[in-house]
Amino acid sequence: MLISPARACGVDFGTSNSTVGWLRPGAPTLLALEDGKPTLPSAVFFNADEETTCYGRAALAEYLDGYEGRLMRSLKSLLGSSLIDGQTEVHGRALPFRDLLASFLGELKRRAEREAGRRFDAAVFGRPVHFVDDDEAADRKAQDTLEAVARQVGFCDVSFQFEPIGAARHYETSLAREELVLVADIGGGTADFSLVRLSPERAGRDDRREDLLGNAGVHIGGTDFDRALSLECVMPLLGYRSRMKNGAEVPSSLFFQLATWHTINFAYTRQAWADLQHVYRGAAARIELDRLSRLISRREGHWLALQVEQAKIDLSQAPAASLQLDRLETGLRHEIARDAFADATRTLVARVAAAVGELLADAGVPRERVDTVYFTGGASGVPQLRARIAAELPAARAVEGDLYGSIGAGLAVEAARRYG
Repeated sequence: MLISPARACGVDFGTSNSTVGWLRPGAPTLLALEDGKPTLPSAVFFNADEETTCYGRAALAEYLDGYEGRLMRSLKSLLGSSLIDGQTEVHGRALPFRDLLASFLGELKRRAEREAGRRFDAAVFGRPVHFVDDDEAADRKAQDTLEAVARQVGFCDVSFQFEPIGAARHYETSLAREELVLVADIGGGTADFSLVRLSPERAGRDDRREDLLGNAGVHIGGTDFDRALSLECVMPLLGYRSRMKNGAEVPSSLFFQLATWHTINFAYTRQAWADLQHVYRGAAARIELDRLSRLISRREGHWLALQVEQAKIDLSQAPAASLQLDRLETGLRHEIARDAFADATRTLVARVAAAVGELLADAGVPRERVDTVYFTGGASGVPQLRARIAAELPAARAVEGDLYGSIGAGLAVEAARRYG
């Protein structure tokens, strides 16, 4: 039983949302980070009108209120990408992407410390099973970069745990008997799985290596579902896959930039605008490209991405979603059916399901032996994805954890175990 507060915290730096967990007697594990809520959206807004920087929900609100500036979201996606060694322009100055990560992680640390009323010098950070698929060197570089940034903002002792193992630690605190559990952690950037034996008796052991039967992961998450939904169901309204007068298809690069959170700002460069004007002159779909030109000139790409993200959330709960797109064209309204969402994401779902099958095969565990699938991560609520994973494990019951908090809470358990 915990009789004094832990020395270290657990940090879940997520693609879409971040949390910080800290074990202390008689208090919630997750620290409140914004407006009394334990989640801080992983977003930064550099307000050019007031020359200020804000984070989380406040960042999204200022952007949507129409302030001039730069919104940066899905910051974790920079890890493992070629962009991490590059820079972007903010307030007329070059900002290295590493410093952008430091800005957000530093704010995350400050808010956690303010809520806890103490400093945190040690932390266990969550990490996906693979930052980068099928490239061990790039994967190691991504973790090393995250560790360097964590030290830069003031963490002296930094260690890592796989995010699904963090979620398993959290789930294990609720068990009354042993279970063989597939932890399905499907967040904003990755789908990660761990097959692990959990029980009240095993929870107290320091060495759990024999209980971990396998890990697997694929670089697919909620932002990939956003991109697929955007490209297949929304971008055609802006001219995606339309034709030039000569019969060729309109170039697709601009649409892919606008459908991907961390590349939206690339669509606002002078070169991108010049390319669009060149395409426009030879295009047949003028109405659609008028909407695209309006979107680019007003820098509304992040606004559109937020509408698509909300449609994804709505389609996880209802058979259809309605998008109000007045900023593109007065009175424009667009309906998306869940079946269209399922069609748009069919390939992604199949790849995630294949990762589950490969994990079971590598572990030598028959599908029928898995007792429970423990779902965590915001994207695990996508119905077609959850149904496909359930079909892979016909005998397992489905348990839904705290979709946004299980990992941070589990990492706090890990931090107390490692650092006292």
